[in-house]
This record gives sequence, structure tokens and C-alpha cells, in this order.
Amino acid sequence: MFYRASLQAAAALASLSLVAGCGLLSDSGSETSQQISVGTTSSPSTLDPAAAWDGSWELMRNVFQTLVSFPTGATSPAPDAAECEFTDNTSMAYRCELRGGLKFSNGEKLDAEAVKYSIDRILKIKVKGGPAGMLGSLDRVETKDDNVVVFHLNKADATFPFILATPAMSLVAPGDYPADKIRDDGKVTGSGPYVLESYEAGNKAELTKNPEYKGFADRKNDAVTIRYFKDSEPMVEALKNDEIDATYRGLTAEEVVVLEDNKKDNNGLQVVETVGADIRFLVFHPDDPAAGRLPVRKAVAQLVDRDALVAKVYQGTAEPLYSMVPKGIAGHTTSFFDTFGDPDADKAARILAEADISTPVQMTLWYTTDRYGSSTGPEFEELKRQLEASGLFRIKLKSAPWTAFQEGFTKGEYPAFGRGWFPDFPDPDNFIAPFVGPDSVTGTPYLSKEITEELLPASRKVSDRGAVSKEFKRAQEVLVEDVRLLPLWQGKLYVAAGEDIGGGERALDPQTVMQLWELYRKQSW
Repeated sequence: MFYRASLQAAAALASLSLVAGCGLLSDSGSETSQQISVGTTSSPSTLDPAAAWDGSWELMRNVFQTLVSFPTGATSPAPDAAECEFTDNTSMAYRCELRGGLKFSNGEKLDAEAVKYSIDRILKIKVKGGPAGMLGSLDRVETKDDNVVVFHLNKADATFPFILATPAMSLVAPGDYPADKIRDDGKVTGSGPYVLESYEAGNKAELTKNPEYKGFADRKNDAVTIRYFKDSEPMVEALKNDEIDATYRGLTAEEVVVLEDNKKDNNGLQVVETVGADIRFLVFHPDDPAAGRLPVRKAVAQLVDRDALVAKVYQGTAEPLYSMVPKGIAGHTTSFFDTFGDPDADKAARILAEADISTPVQMTLWYTTDRYGSSTGPEFEELKRQLEASGLFRIKLKSAPWTAFQEGFTKGEYPAFGRGWFPDFPDPDNFIAPFVGPDSVTGTPYLSKEITEELLPASRKVSDRGAVSKEFKRAQEVLVEDVRLLPLWQGKLYVAAGEDIGGGERALDPQTVMQLWELYRKQSW
């Protein structure tokens, strides 16, 4: 049921390795105490899964539990809190039977009612731009007894198990999470591999091993400290100075190159490269006087030079992207290149002239300063340079920290802005469906009946996810016709770590979410 793309990703991920160590056992054979410190530039925007459809998943995967999950190397969702399966041939009834004896960190029982409560509150609260948009195929949740829950779907959806495997569907303790609003006290009550002992927003999270955990994770450490950095430079310095053991998310291209090429000067630091399906793209607001006009969007698409962008800013750690579905995912095409070809200022000028649009077109591009790494600023400077070099545009750049940025784009305040997407699961559906419909994750409604009412429903009837290329080829053509979204590049993922740290090659799951339990300190060489 898993896709060819994910099989390739899993194989590539498995082929990567750090310098071999001798494991976690002392000479007596007993497990030694393991405490790991990691750094990232991607801090959570929320601690409540009902509001999370972003990098907050990094923390959630480690402190919450889902019914099914993606262990490293998995080729389909595997049991976590439950054993699950479709009970019909139409992919419309999904039954899960919980493990026995599950409970939350506050002592509450994790039963079928808690599962129903956790999923129902996502739909009831319905945070704009939040994970409720992932549950469009869910009709109702039924509890059979204490340990059995059945998800009844309103239409065939072969991707539903993959949705349940995302951290957005984390199970929460009903006693600590209001049914109709987001929990905002800075605390977490889950049943995952770790317990969140303390949390300082934007600064630090302290995780300790959950003694009551029952799930798939084989924890190779006892505690993890996550330090959140505003920029990658101090994070890399902390790594070099042994203040942290590893990093994930946020390394700039220059830092990756330096760490890879100067190992002798970096105290033996190692860099593990993994297959990446994360993408970056521009979003255009349809109500803006400039960005809302199709010829303006087409002119931007005709001018953007992706090759120059990734060469100047990302130095080989990214590659040009001409479709919202990236390379390595079934159904990938080069639809934007097929339509617009190489960057051409004369063609862009004709597009604007034929629509009687005066130049230079004034437009503001927004980006976030602390979500996608320190290269985001230089990336938008390069986009501004390219557009203005044509003489057809005059660009103003504005930026904001992620929390304020997210609030701005969900309110429709930005005419055009940059977004990144780390896949919920490696299927073409997950690179199309989240961005269309009234509840688009971009915060900007994008109504396309052909995609939402014809192409996606047809593809979701097919359990062989490698056999849906026809539907997704057409969906990508529709995206090119509208140019509401403009793909820019897809990246690679890197874990940098001290030479005494093992497990980096297994730390990113098929959803590219960090599994902190895989990291360990080598005891001998």
C-alpha cells in the first residue's frame, strides 16, 4: 500500500550511516545512562496537536502517540497505539484495536473514548490552517468497546491510514485538553516515548523517558534536551563547542558545505544527508490588486530563475522544482517548465502588455525569519533581484517570526508569501490536497472543483499509490493554469552530530520528522 517513492526513500535512508560505534551497553552488559542534547531553528508554534500542521510535529512525534506510525524503514503505517485495518473493500471503514494497558502521563486511561475525543476535538475546534483540513474524508468516529474504535469515512480514501500516522492525529488526555478550544498552558499530556518535563517557548524543551510508554519506539537514550535557536550560526557554534550533540532543521547551505568539507577543523563533526521531499513555494492571494491577477502571476512564473536561486543561495543542498509534487514521489512532473520554459523577460513583458498591465508592477513578498532556516532571507533577496532585473516589477520585502507570520497569512494580509512544506506522508496526494479547497493549509482558500471533486476522489479509490499518475498529472496542469502556487525548489535534509553520537541515519522517519529516540552516545570505539 506504500508508494514506490517511499520505498526508494527508505532504501536511500537505510544506506546512509554514521561512523560505527559499539552500542549502548557497558562492560557489564547493563544499559548506561544516555542524555542527548539537540539543536534546531524550528521551534513549535503550538503544543496542541489540534492546532498543528507545521514544524510543531517535531516535538509532538516524541511526546505523543498515534494509532499507527512510521518507524524508520517502514513501507506502510505500522501499529503504534493500535492494530488497524480497513474492514471493507471500498476503503470507507477503518477499524483500530488498541494495545492493552495504555495510559496517559497524567494517569488517565487511553481507551477508545479518548481516541474519539482526540479526533473529534480537531474537527470541533477547526483551527484555520490547522489539521482539520486533513480529515475531509472522515464522517464519524465510533467506539465499539473500551479498546475498539472505527473510523467511518464519507468517501473512499486509501490515504486515511497515512493521515492517522501524522503527529496532527496525536492522542491527548481528555481531562487536560478542552473539547472546544486549544490548550495553551505550555504543558503536554501524552502517551509517547517521552514526557515533556519543562518547556520554555523559543528556548528549550526537556524530555525524559516515559516509564509507562507502550509503542514501537526503541528508545536508545534516557533524556533529550531540545534547544531552539533563532539562527543557525549560534546553533553550529554550540555544536562545535560540544554544547549540543546534534542538530536538525535549519542548517544553511554554506554551513553544510563547510561541515562536510572541513571535518578536520570541526572536531570530527559528521553530517548525515537524507533524501528530502520538503519543498518551498510562493503563494499568491487572489484578492490582492497585483497578485490576484493571473497575468501578473504568470509573469512572475516566467521570470523566476530556479537554477540561479539554488546555485547562489543553496549551493547544491537543494534542486530546482517545477511541480508541487517533488522528485522521488510518484506522479512527479515538470509542468511549470513545460509551460514556461527558461526564464525570459521578453515573454513576461508580453504577458503583462497583452493584459494592459502597467509596469513596473508593485508587489510585496513576505517570508518568515525563523521557520525554514537562515537562508530564507537571502533566498527572497535573490527573488527580488530577479524580478526587478527584468524592469517589470518593483518588489518590497517584508518578514516576520513564524507565529506572527502564520497569523498574517491566515488572515489574508499578505499579497504573496513564501511557504515550505514538509510532507505529512510521501504520496502525491499530500502535495496537492492540502493546498486546495476552502481550508487550504496556506490560509488562502483555493477553490478548484476539478481537483477537489474529480481528480482527488478518483485517486483515493486506488490503494496502489503508484498507479495514480494520470490524476496527479492533470492536477499539476491545473496548478500551472492558475499559478496560485509557484514551486521553487526541493531540499535535502541533514543531521549534523558529534563523532560520538550514533543513530543519525535513522533519526528521520519517512515523514522526515525527527525521531529523537534513535540518537545515542557511543560508549566505545
